[in-house]
Amino acid sequence: MSEMKDMILDVVERMLKENVDKDLVDTVEQGLWAPKVWELFEENGIPIVAISEENGGAGGDLEDLLNIVRLTGKYAAPIPFAETTLANYLLEYTNLQVISDLATYMLSNDQAYTLEDNKLTGEAIHIHWARHTKHLVTLAKSEHGTHLVEIDLGKAEITQGVNLAGEPRDAVKFSNAEVSQVSAALSSDEIQILITFETAFQLAQMTGAIDKINDLTVQYTKEREQFGRPIHRFQLVQQHIVNLAGETAVALAAFNNVTNALLTQSGNSKVAYARIRFEEAIQAVATISHQVHAAIGTTHEHSLHQYTRRLWSWRDEGANISHWTEILATQLLENSGDNLWAYLTDTKIPITQ
Repeated sequence: MSEMKDMILDVVERMLKENVDKDLVDTVEQGLWAPKVWELFEENGIPIVAISEENGGAGGDLEDLLNIVRLTGKYAAPIPFAETTLANYLLEYTNLQVISDLATYMLSNDQAYTLEDNKLTGEAIHIHWARHTKHLVTLAKSEHGTHLVEIDLGKAEITQGVNLAGEPRDAVKFSNAEVSQVSAALSSDEIQILITFETAFQLAQMTGAIDKINDLTVQYTKEREQFGRPIHRFQLVQQHIVNLAGETAVALAAFNNVTNALLTQSGNSKVAYARIRFEEAIQAVATISHQVHAAIGTTHEHSLHQYTRRLWSWRDEGANISHWTEILATQLLENSGDNLWAYLTDTKIPITQ
């Protein structure tokens, strides 16, 4: 954790609280976004928080950045902040030059582009915010292996699409387009590290959304009255609120474990455990919050569905639970030998409060 973390988070939360409301979030479903919010972030140097000072950044750490991403998830900020900052983090991690414009990424091995003579060919779908960004950081396969490349999206053919929450998820096609940068060939372990970073960013967004859903639900139980009293005084509603608070606490603890583990370069298994646990948390949080809100939570006038739809969407993007379950199972089998139970009971997984 850097010394400036609390100050940065206070500034970011204040900016989001003052400038992002339900109506602004709704504009995403009209094909728009919030360039003024992005400009405000840029004016305050937020996108360069975790870029090293030698590359023109603020020299913060990954924990600072992930907590800012968490706040953008909490307010459903309609800007490609997670995408731009992750793209730059991946570039710096692979010793490539960071970029100052809006950017996005794609790390699916199944959709990797083909790279030949520094020219990119192929098509990938569900790329975040492609229509609104200027650069793509992606995996590409050549005769030498798999590389991370950066390319100008002005050279692409973009077909617009959306996810369940209405966020831009576009198809991007290149045909023999010159790349701007290309890394050395990456090993499978290095590619997995990049995917670990991607999942950590997704966990940060989901943690923020879960936190917001908890706040909205508690607030609603205090405002909504039935039989002459607020519904939070009914025992069944109290049970729902307790369960929701428990899932929110679990999500935050898992997220904190992930950030701490990444700082100590031991994040792979912690990310796997967190991502698997989030699958259960998302289901519980969405179910409980909509039960408490009843039909109003799904109406256009209410903001609850903006966050639950994002949770369902983000859950299915990137490296999902199947990927991380397989990774974790392989690690357990490789490390436990013939004594899986002994290995499991001896493994200590610290919980951050």
